Amino acid sequence: MSVLPSDCDRALAAGAAPAHAEAPAHPNLVLCTSILASSLAFIDGSVVNVGLSAIGQDLGGRGADLSWVVNGYLLPLSSLLLLGGALGDHYGRKRMLVIGMAVFALAALLCALAPGLSLLVAGRVLQGVGAALVLPNSLAILSATFEGKKRGRAVGIWAAAGAGAGAIGPLLGGWLIDAVGWRAVFYINLPIAALAIFMAWRFVQVKTNGKRVPLDPLGAALASLGLACLTWGLAEASTQKHLTLWAGMALAAGVAILLAFVWVERRAGERAMLPLKLFGGSGFSGLNLMTFLLYGALGALMLLVPFVLIQALDYSAKEAGAALLPFPIVLAIGSPFMGRFAARHGSRLPLSIGALIVAGGFLLAMRIGGGSYTTTVLPAMLVIALGMACVAAPLTTAVLSSVDESHTGIASGFNSAVARGGGLIATAMLGVVLTAQGRALLGPFHAALAVCAVSAAAAAVCAFIWVRQSNMPPK
Repeated sequence: MSVLPSDCDRALAAGAAPAHAEAPAHPNLVLCTSILASSLAFIDGSVVNVGLSAIGQDLGGRGADLSWVVNGYLLPLSSLLLLGGALGDHYGRKRMLVIGMAVFALAALLCALAPGLSLLVAGRVLQGVGAALVLPNSLAILSATFEGKKRGRAVGIWAAAGAGAGAIGPLLGGWLIDAVGWRAVFYINLPIAALAIFMAWRFVQVKTNGKRVPLDPLGAALASLGLACLTWGLAEASTQKHLTLWAGMALAAGVAILLAFVWVERRAGERAMLPLKLFGGSGFSGLNLMTFLLYGALGALMLLVPFVLIQALDYSAKEAGAALLPFPIVLAIGSPFMGRFAARHGSRLPLSIGALIVAGGFLLAMRIGGGSYTTTVLPAMLVIALGMACVAAPLTTAVLSSVDESHTGIASGFNSAVARGGGLIATAMLGVVLTAQGRALLGPFHAALAVCAVSAAAAAVCAFIWVRQSNMPPK
C-alpha cells in the first residue's frame, strides 16, 4: 500500500454522519488521539514493505508466502472496514476504537515474537482486524468532535500529520531494520498504541445517537472469505507461473462466494453492509473501478520498489525507505491545491489527466536498474507523485458528490475499502516477482510496471467516461 493515507480516508471523516458528542474539554487532545490511532493503521503497511526483504531472509518462504505478510493485513482491513464503522455506531465509537487499538497492539507483539512465517501472517491478519476497527472510528470521533470550519481544519491537520508520518515512516523503519532488525518495526507500535489508548480513555467523549445501527455479520463474513479465496488463488497461480488445480478451485470458490455476498446484500436492503442501490448510478461504480485500478497499481509499486532496491540493487533498508521520500512530500504539497481546483472546476479533468501522468510515471520507472537513483528512481517517483496529487483530493470530491447526502459515509468508507482491495489483489499477483533473486528480479519487475501503467491508463479512461464534469450530487 501507499506510504500515505489516501484521500479516500479523509472522506471517512468529511462524509461521516455527525454523532451526538459532549463538548470535549480538550478537543485538540481528541485530534491528537485520532492522529495517533490512525497512524497505527497507516504507517505499519509502508514500514513492512521496506522490511519484506529482511523478513524473507530471516524466516524464509516462497514468493506467495511473503506476499501474505502484506495481504494478511490488507485482507481484513479492506473487507471489514465498513463493519468496523457500523460496530462503532452500534456499540459506541470510543469503545470500538480502544478495542481496535488493543487488538492491533497485541497483534504487533505477536508479529514481533513470531518464530516463523505462519505466526507472523496470523499476527498481520489480527493487525488488519484491529485497523478495521481503528480507522473508521477514529475519523468518526474526529468528525463528531468538531463542527463547521473547525471540522475542516481538524481534518486538514489530520491529513497533514498523516503526510508527515508517511514521509518519516519508511525512513525510520529502514533505520530500525538496519540497526536493530525487522522485529523492531512491530515493537515500535506498542508505545504508540499504549499512549493512544490512554488518551482515548481519558479525553474522548462521544455519545451514540440513541439508534443502534443494524449489523451485517453474514455480509462481512462472505466478503472476507470471498476475498481470501481470490487472493490465495491469485498468489498461488502467480508463484507457480500457471493456473494450478488448487488455484483454480480457490478462484472459482472466491467468485461464487462474492456472488453469494451480492445476493445476501440485495436481500438485506438498507440493513446491508453495502446497500446495492448505491450502484444504481454509473458515476459511483465508475469511480470505484477507477480507484481499484489506480490504487492497485500504486500498491504494487510501493511493495516492489523497496524490495527490488534492496534485493537487486544492494540498497540498505534505510536507503530504500529514503528512496520513497519524494512521494509523500509531493503528494502532501500538491493535494490541497488540486482539491480546491476540483471544488471549483469539477473532478473529471484532474482525475483523467492525473491517472495518465501516473501511467507515464510507471513507464518511466521501467528504467530502474539501468542507472543511478537520481536518474531512474527519483524521476519516476516524482512523476507518479505528481499524478497522484492530481487524483487524490478530486477523487474524494467526486465520490462524495456521486451519491445523495444520506449515503456519503457508506460511500466514502466503501471507496476506502476498494483502494485497499486494489492493493490486496495486486500484491497477490506479485508472487512471480517476489520469487526471483538478485538482478533476475529486474525483468519481472519491469513487466509488472508495464501492467501497472496499463492499469493506471485504464483508470484514466474510467474517469473520463463516468465522472460528471459538475460536482453537484445526483438528483
